Amino acid sequence: MAKRDYYEVLGTARDASEEDLKKAYRKLAMQYHPDRNQGDKSAEAKFKELNEAYDVLKDAEKRAAYDRYGHAAFEQGGGGPGGFGGGGAGGNPFGGAFEDIFEEMFGGLGGRGRGGRGPVGRGADLRQQVEVTMEEAFAGAKKTIRVPSSVVCEACKGTGSEGPAAQAAQTCPTCQGAGKVRAQQGFFLIERTCPTCSGSGRIIKNPCKVCAGQGRTQRDRTLAVTIPAGVEDGTRIRLSGEGEAGLRGAPAGDLYVDVGVKSHPIFQRDGANIFVRVPLRMTQAALGGGVEVPVIDGGRARVTIPAGTQTGDQFRLRGKGFSVLRSAARGDMYVQVAVETPQNLSKRQQELLAEFEKECEKTGRSSPESEGFFAKVKEFWDGLK
Repeated sequence: MAKRDYYEVLGTARDASEEDLKKAYRKLAMQYHPDRNQGDKSAEAKFKELNEAYDVLKDAEKRAAYDRYGHAAFEQGGGGPGGFGGGGAGGNPFGGAFEDIFEEMFGGLGGRGRGGRGPVGRGADLRQQVEVTMEEAFAGAKKTIRVPSSVVCEACKGTGSEGPAAQAAQTCPTCQGAGKVRAQQGFFLIERTCPTCSGSGRIIKNPCKVCAGQGRTQRDRTLAVTIPAGVEDGTRIRLSGEGEAGLRGAPAGDLYVDVGVKSHPIFQRDGANIFVRVPLRMTQAALGGGVEVPVIDGGRARVTIPAGTQTGDQFRLRGKGFSVLRSAARGDMYVQVAVETPQNLSKRQQELLAEFEKECEKTGRSSPESEGFFAKVKEFWDGLK
């Protein structure tokens, strides 16, 4: 019987993304998994067909060949790449496809994932947080952080051995130096990190008394972190090799520093631009004039306020905004005006405003927006009569 189109098998379009292919495969693989359909030959056949299809389409080169030539691209060599004819990856009759999903769902079964978490025993990555002010984020800063982690054991220099490592280490009897062991579970051949040697392939004959053969001990470290100018809240800085020490001399992990930027009482930031809300007295807005505003770099800038300025009017100061990460450029600063209604008036102020209101009623030109609105209201009411 002719093979079905691989995209049809997975129920996806031919232009489906890698993520869409993976989701489709995962859903169907769980549905037709032999452990869920014991004795059902039809489900077993569909499961094999799914694995064959996904094993080809998840690989960019194989997918390109399939898109161009179809099944003919894999007819020579007996059964296609990494699928059923050749036994797939690691002798698994279902190929490497299900192993990828299985590893993703269940954490890789310890030790190393396929395609590289690094050497066995590599130290764990660490995360730390540091908080900076907006001024520090603008100009850049140096921060000192304390990192509790494991470090190389000074007593054994990271070898884990009481004596010279070359004399004390011997081949692991459980995995015979391979660093991993295999076990058959149903249809699957499961490969795990060796529990005896933790994947190193060697065991320590005379473990170091200080670190119990681990090659590392617990200790707090103090590190200086450079915060570059222009960082945003949530920026992550990677310090290579500053994570936990590796097992028995293996490479250390990395340290990831998450930067938090404190809010500011005056400035609000949006990317490289800064916004400042400036309240103006009613008379300032009406008569116009100048107002001095602060700048994030510590300087000052003078903004000319034209007569008749309204709440919401905005003035742009070019190059007065925030620094741009890894650049000498700066954003802009926007001054947003809010006209303030006076409160707690003295008797004389009330008298002056009353006189002002009378003059406004005579001229009828001082508040065009208000007058225009109430003219429309009058027309609305007149239209209802």
